[in-house]
Amino acid sequence: MSDPNAGYDVVILGSGSAGYACALRAAQLDLSVAIIEKDKLGGTCLHTGCIPTKALLHAGEVADSARHGEEFGVKTEGVSIDMAGVNAYKDGVVAKMYKGLQGLIKASKVTVIEGSGKLVGPNTVEVNGERVTGRNIVLATGSYSKSLPGLDVDGTKVITSEHALRLDKVPSSAIVLGGGVIGVEFASAWKSLGADVTIVEALPRLVAAEDADSSKMLERAFRKRGIKFKTGKGFESLKETAGGVSVTIAGGETIDAELLLVAVGRGPSTAGLGYDEQGVSMDRGFVLVNEHLQTNLPGVYAIGDIVPGVQLAHRGFGHGIFVAEHIAGLNPRPIDEAGIPKVTYSEPQVASVGYSEEAAKEKFGADVVVSYNYNLGGNGKSNILKTQGFVKLVSVKDGPVVGVHMVGANMGEQIGEAQLIYNWEAFPSDVAQLIHMHPTQNEALGEAHLALAGKPLHAHA
Repeated sequence: MSDPNAGYDVVILGSGSAGYACALRAAQLDLSVAIIEKDKLGGTCLHTGCIPTKALLHAGEVADSARHGEEFGVKTEGVSIDMAGVNAYKDGVVAKMYKGLQGLIKASKVTVIEGSGKLVGPNTVEVNGERVTGRNIVLATGSYSKSLPGLDVDGTKVITSEHALRLDKVPSSAIVLGGGVIGVEFASAWKSLGADVTIVEALPRLVAAEDADSSKMLERAFRKRGIKFKTGKGFESLKETAGGVSVTIAGGETIDAELLLVAVGRGPSTAGLGYDEQGVSMDRGFVLVNEHLQTNLPGVYAIGDIVPGVQLAHRGFGHGIFVAEHIAGLNPRPIDEAGIPKVTYSEPQVASVGYSEEAAKEKFGADVVVSYNYNLGGNGKSNILKTQGFVKLVSVKDGPVVGVHMVGANMGEQIGEAQLIYNWEAFPSDVAQLIHMHPTQNEALGEAHLALAGKPLHAHA
């Protein structure tokens, strides 16, 4: 470690997706960079979030494929889950990526300072009793799993996603409190691994941040898979029992299970870090920024989960690159939050970018918004995979596509083209003239645009 008092061009507090992306890009732009991290490089996404949860979900998909092999003429018998093996696979993926990130940071000559940092001045962070100064400070301290008032997480019977990833056995039964992305993903994975699962969601539908048609399709698929869910039902109380937990929900109904997963969202990790004391503008723990991700303090930026908006690793990654380029004077284009793709990696997957139909009508006017729903029943590869779902387009009449919503197996892999369509403001006719590979699920995106451009070929209602 070089002298921490020498002063850097950029000092970054936190090394999650937002922090490390900022560090790598800033170093690439010949800025001197220090990154302060109290735990491991890579933060939540790499160690207790995106990467391990998606590995768990994939293990579940493999189990489901084996169970349903006969549908494809492949006989598989006696499918059983070896949780130690699942964890070894999951941890192996994380370890490989962690090693790669450590190598990248080292090669880029970014100074890594281990310890808990605290903002003590406009351009000063205190860590391990030392003061580290930076011409620019970037706050990238991430988020934590929230709970509800009066609901104590004990890590055994009442757990968060972090605990769930460390379980050495599949629970026989589980209640998932929260039907958003995290809750739905764990419910899906646990069901695939053999658990009896019930989701409790206070809002009227699962994945309520998505288009209403996507929620409806996911709910239908979950019913078919035997995943129970109670929507429009808030949590009331919890009682520990000999066999686990008993949860009372709105209306007085009780549900018993081995454990309760609290998946009610993530809060910004900003308490006790000096932000308030230094006068950073905050709102309910989130740091407020302008379109350049600058706080109200000169030279102080905030990125990732602590900034109001969708809490996604790739958003933080984009924020980090943007801030590094802004500091370097490259004048990058501000990020359009609606243009950030979202995927829920349940079975089926739910993917989207842009506006839902409802939000588009509010923004552009109900009379100019048109939508088209292309059912995957008309798509060859989806039939081969035996998946059901749709590609839904939301467009402005005689204007660009402003929303793409997809449900089905592998739809997360199709969102790349969809985010280009939205971000490049393509008209349906622009995409309709592009030739999509056959047979692929990607073809469904092409067919949907053909239909919206007025030339439907395989429209399948």
